[in-house]
Amino acid sequence: MERLYPSGAAWLGAPRKRLLIYGMSGLGKTRLAAMLRGGGTWFHYSVDYRIGTRYLGEAIADGFKAEAMKVPALARLLRTDSIYVASNLTFDNLAPMSDWLGKPGDPGRGGLPFDEYERRQALHRAGEVAALEDAEAFAARAGTLYGYPHFVCDTSGSICEVVEPEDPDDPLLRRLAATHQILWIEDTDAHADALKARFDAAPKPMYYRPEVLRPIWAEAGGEGADPDAFVRHAYAEAIRHRRPRYRAMARWGATVTAEEVAACSDAAAIDAMVARAIDRSLEEGTGSV
Repeated sequence: MERLYPSGAAWLGAPRKRLLIYGMSGLGKTRLAAMLRGGGTWFHYSVDYRIGTRYLGEAIADGFKAEAMKVPALARLLRTDSIYVASNLTFDNLAPMSDWLGKPGDPGRGGLPFDEYERRQALHRAGEVAALEDAEAFAARAGTLYGYPHFVCDTSGSICEVVEPEDPDDPLLRRLAATHQILWIEDTDAHADALKARFDAAPKPMYYRPEVLRPIWAEAGGEGADPDAFVRHAYAEAIRHRRPRYRAMARWGATVTAEEVAACSDAAAIDAMVARAIDRSLEEGTGSV
């Protein structure tokens, strides 16, 4: 596949830049996208926000309503349309979607039946694929409707779970690579350890491939499992599982380190970092499928 930006100079001189950032959660994807947006010429497209509003918005709101219906006073008001329940999901607060995804296990400790948990996981996967497919149209819309020349796609940490990175004919990756400069924020063992420690302190739901999820569930002890213990173990397994998939995706684009990302303080610095990463991928013979 031909490179969208064949050199760092081509990137810097492009009148319309399209950038897709991916990597493990917590390494700076959204920070970079927010800095680009702050420069005034970039449209920030958040895949997580798109999933939680366009594709899971009704399901999330229905989950909240189901909880409210358990309270007689609220149930009566909901039935008469006297109140409404809505998600206040934002770029910086994905808690409504995270809480809706839930955790499987003992219902007395807030767990979901595993069948329901898998159903929600499948809905998330479908929403993520659709949100990634929407990126190209949003890039066009950002220019024609809002006048932004540049577009950054801030992906979910689970992007590597909804594509096949080793497949040179993966349709979604080919489409994304044809329309965006793909950029991986590479993690290290130290980053992975820090993320696991942070997750252990405050475990939250996330998306997993079924082939990763089901063996962990089988080991967890079934419906009586501790939901938090389950997701802690699942998260550690997800990090181990995702790292080679992230790395395989790097051949579709260019790579930067978390340290390079942390050193960026504005849109110009990010522009220069991406240009260096493109040239580095050329020198190393990577970034071209």
